[in-house]
Amino acid sequence: MIDDRPPLPGPGGRNLIIQVVVNVENWRFDQPMPRKLITAPHGADSVPDVPNFAWAEYGMRIGMPRLFRVLGDRGLPVGCTINAGVVHTYPRLADAILAAGWELIGHGLHQKALTGEVSEADLIAQALGILRDFSGRPIQGWLGPGLRETNETPDILKAQGLRYVSDWVLDDVPNWMATRHGPLIAMPYSLEINDSPLHAIQAQPSDAMLDRTRRSVVVMAREAAESGGARVLTVALHPHLVGVAHRIDQLAELLDLLAARDDTVFMTGSQISDWYEAIETPEAAGISADGLHGANGKDAARRRHHAV
Repeated sequence: MIDDRPPLPGPGGRNLIIQVVVNVENWRFDQPMPRKLITAPHGADSVPDVPNFAWAEYGMRIGMPRLFRVLGDRGLPVGCTINAGVVHTYPRLADAILAAGWELIGHGLHQKALTGEVSEADLIAQALGILRDFSGRPIQGWLGPGLRETNETPDILKAQGLRYVSDWVLDDVPNWMATRHGPLIAMPYSLEINDSPLHAIQAQPSDAMLDRTRRSVVVMAREAAESGGARVLTVALHPHLVGVAHRIDQLAELLDLLAARDDTVFMTGSQISDWYEAIETPEAAGISADGLHGANGKDAARRRHHAV
């Protein structure tokens, strides 16, 4: 439980760390859509799935320019979980993301869960290689498509040199995870302040994200003040959902609400990793630098998350 952990003082005394993450995905026209807004007549799905493909495509054409304006006008640091296929399928958009200075975060090759891949290790290596070659920068983080993993995913990610993974939505602060190749940071993410569960799955009203943010920040600020330790609040966005005309202004209001506070600081995943590594070492969290303390394959997944 978080009350059992030593507090993690926030950077510069600001104990509400805001992480803005934009998910940019390559939905393949020749494949079944990863999510559907409109079900097929008589339940007979087909490929191509024009309405659901166009739903996502709208975000690439219209939603992304709106996000560039809202986030760029405010000068906020942004993490971008990106399917590596975007680099070749949407080169103009990929160039704009790079020019905006957003931190690239691995997110698979196309929008397809890793559990459906024949060789997960090869796909992860290919995706990271494309992003590295395109950006000329190291890739430090990963979010699995659909947040899905196999039992081997954290080991593969660490072997590829990554610092953090955002699939484990189980805490409001970072944690150290044990892998066969050394410690890996479990980065806070969100399924609550996230437009995909909110609007694509739960069909919540357009003001739901703003309302949840207002309520969440009150509670998290109170907990941070009482504990003397930081909390990470993640705002997870998809251009085809938050980038529509009836939601984009509320995103701007949400960001202004957070930026106006004197206890908030906006950071990307790599910046949060820098802060966390400087405060709490893997050894302090009970994890040695040599991996899983001899855990075998059967109990590796069970022991992977090692609470302080």
